[in-house]
Amino acid sequence: MIRTATPADVPALHTLIRELAAYEKAPHEARATPEQLHEALFGERPAVYAHIAADDDTGETVGCALWFLNFSTWRGVHGIYLEDLYVRPAARGAGHGKALLTELARLCVERGYQRLEWSVLDWNAPSIAFYESLGARPQDGWTVYRLTDDALAALGGGAGRP
Repeated sequence: MIRTATPADVPALHTLIRELAAYEKAPHEARATPEQLHEALFGERPAVYAHIAADDDTGETVGCALWFLNFSTWRGVHGIYLEDLYVRPAARGAGHGKALLTELARLCVERGYQRLEWSVLDWNAPSIAFYESLGARPQDGWTVYRLTDDALAALGGGAGRP
């Protein structure tokens, strides 16, 4: 069962995000609080959206997809950027991940979005194989860059101004 997240799902989403960070070998980087997550998802101007995968029998939350809109200047339309897709290990193989991606693809088609994009760690062979089995292809020739912490503060604090 896939459904749109509600404010009551924030504690479970926060737990799943922390589990994903541990799986990705970076638990120390998952610093978001439940309050921040609630504001991002359900505040005055939501900028992030979430879907929940629940076990059909128990209703227990077993996975999630957190995403936001991006925009292609070349195509002139929005797309979905999937920030996090996570299914608990005990629930993997039951179709929850595919159902979450199917729901996001459905939203893209329904709303006229032309891209559904995400990143995957290069060592995550099971996820790569899963994504490719759905028809997703890696984007060669692109490298992700990121500014955080001290470098972001230095640049944003005026270090790059003339």
